[in-house]
Amino acid sequence: MSNETAKDADRFTEELRATAGEEWEKIVHHKFTNEIAAGTIDNDVLKRYLIQDFRFLDAFVQLLCSIIAKARSLGDRIPLCQFAAVITSKEATYFQRCFDKLGVSDEERDNTPDADCTIGFTNLMANTAHNGTLIEMLAVITVCEWSYMSWGNRVLGGTVRERFECFEWVDLHTGENFESIVNHLRYMLDKEGAAENADSDAKKAATKKFMEAVQLEQDFFNFAYNA
Repeated sequence: MSNETAKDADRFTEELRATAGEEWEKIVHHKFTNEIAAGTIDNDVLKRYLIQDFRFLDAFVQLLCSIIAKARSLGDRIPLCQFAAVITSKEATYFQRCFDKLGVSDEERDNTPDADCTIGFTNLMANTAHNGTLIEMLAVITVCEWSYMSWGNRVLGGTVRERFECFEWVDLHTGENFESIVNHLRYMLDKEGAAENADSDAKKAATKKFMEAVQLEQDFFNFAYNA
């Protein structure tokens, strides 16, 4: 094992991903990720996914802002503030354009019940934002962004650029800017983990949150097909 590989293996985020194991890989290689990259995903599947995904945007922003508030330094806060601007502008606009393209009316969007996975993810984000420690908050949000970057990078080279509602979702979760955010979140989570003892209650709590988020990400993709 090289020094660099050994160094990576010692990172708390690598420890968390290793703990997730096959469950992490199920997200990265889910058929949703293959179909959205190929542009072959069924419109009804994509509509179900986007309606529910848009539902927890507010809870995600709450979680992100709580991390910004609890971050240890201005240097840690600035990249996250810039990311918040992207989430509340470019990504929010993407949803509306997709709803228009897919014929999702405001009434349909508002009257569609929350899926169990949406309720679970919204509660996890909101509860962690309001009651969690910084390491727990970072554990949840890192799953969201790191897992998406992982599958996005996997499919990017073969992404078909015909349906904007498909390829732009890949683009939003890949590229230098997004990768820098994921790296920053991992750096912050690694730093919090390094400050704790190996068997500390804080690390155990963060691991539990990480695993909950991994399962919910997987459930979310599955829901789009099984509803």
